[in-house]
Amino acid sequence: MDPADPSDRSVLIEFLTTNRFPFHVSSTPTRDAIEQRIDAGAFSAPEHALLRVDVDGAPAGIVVLDDLDDDAPMIDVRLAERSRGQGIGTVLVRVLADHVFAAFPEVTRIEAQTRDDNVAMRAALVRNGWVKEAHYRRTWPVDGGAPRDSVAYGLLREDHLTGTTTPFLSDDQPTV
Repeated sequence: MDPADPSDRSVLIEFLTTNRFPFHVSSTPTRDAIEQRIDAGAFSAPEHALLRVDVDGAPAGIVVLDDLDDDAPMIDVRLAERSRGQGIGTVLVRVLADHVFAAFPEVTRIEAQTRDDNVAMRAALVRNGWVKEAHYRRTWPVDGGAPRDSVAYGLLREDHLTGTTTPFLSDDQPTV
């Protein structure tokens, strides 16, 4: 999708204002906030790519690829409320990795970050070979509530291509 195209812009705004996203920084974004983000280039190339997710010909979600000017872009996956809980996220994460590694040969890894209580997304990532790489305590802002933990995952190009998983070595605490 191209947010500069009036039709795509309208679809993006409609999607983001008619669905609730409980695990995102803004769970109910306003039209004004979305328009400001679009105008500021938050969805535009070359640093970003905006993808529409269709299932059986109907819009089911969007994906934003951020930091495409880096060798480790970040994914932002948002499914329509009616499309959640059907396994679409698990398939989408796999297809998305296929797309990113094929379309962007300079990308060495893909990153994803979500809240600690977003069990469905975290499971979709792990099922597809992503590895938990960091856990940040109370860093995710929540509308009207206490901050939640933020959990970061990564997928290495070579792991995706070979079907292996390079473990994260977390025993790096210095002895005192």
